[in-house]
Amino acid sequence: MTIPEPGHHESTDAVVSVRNLAKRYGALTAVDGVSFDIYRGETFALLGPNGAGKSTTIEILEGFRDRSSGDVSVLGRDPQKADLAWKAQLGIVLQSSAEAAHVSVREQVEQFAAYYENPRDVDEVLDAVGLAEKAKTRIGKLSGGQRRRVDVALGVIGRPQLLFLDEPTTGFDPEARRHFWELIRSLKADGTTILLTTHYLDEAAQLADRVAVIANGRLVEIGPVDTIGGADARVPVVRWRDAGGLHEERTHTPAAVVSRLFAAGAGEPRDLEVIRPTLEDVYLDLVGTQVTDAATTTESTGAAHV
Repeated sequence: MTIPEPGHHESTDAVVSVRNLAKRYGALTAVDGVSFDIYRGETFALLGPNGAGKSTTIEILEGFRDRSSGDVSVLGRDPQKADLAWKAQLGIVLQSSAEAAHVSVREQVEQFAAYYENPRDVDEVLDAVGLAEKAKTRIGKLSGGQRRRVDVALGVIGRPQLLFLDEPTTGFDPEARRHFWELIRSLKADGTTILLTTHYLDEAAQLADRVAVIANGRLVEIGPVDTIGGADARVPVVRWRDAGGLHEERTHTPAAVVSRLFAAGAGEPRDLEVIRPTLEDVYLDLVGTQVTDAATTTESTGAAHV
């Protein structure tokens, strides 16, 4: 599959620009020629299975890991050479954090606010993340979802231009996840650029403007949520059952197929479904194809590539 070269966005320049990024550990290649842009004010989801290279990519963007080759610009600077002033423009919400359980929510957020020259108002941040009523509560007594809200409060208190969210709703119940989604949407509406990683594909579909899929260290697809994978990957499937068993038909005109079945059978067929592929379906197909291709290459060359 050919990935189009990143180009100029219609409305603004790139906040993040990555060209031919590679990271090698001896004979092991963790990231192999990855290129993409992230534009100001958008939510960009970087998706991929464990070990695909996305965590390494993000750590390079955050300045925590050096690259082997390629060009990277984040907020106009090379993360490998950036200073503390540059780092102050980033907000980072890790998958796991180490808040002090014995201090209150307000005390923790105030402590982080003191690290920045022009932080957001603590009360405004607590209200924005839904923790105003928990401001005096010790962090150790919060629920998992409330602790994640503390993480986000700490990530945004310094007015970051770019916010990294790593698996932000892992362990959330469905209601807490949807409340968290509203919080992320409010941050986006406030102009924050967001880089999201998540294993919940419905979360990426709900929050992201564009998604990129990385597998075996390579970028295999990138584009808007509703077009990624191409038109063929999103053809609906009509499924039904009759005396001959279970049938299904992929078609661009599912209503016409249903009408035909209805007319032919003098009524609605049993177990009739019209299934429209989701982002998760497209993602699994993309990743599955890459895993198969990698296995075939390994067998033919006798070399493993991660």
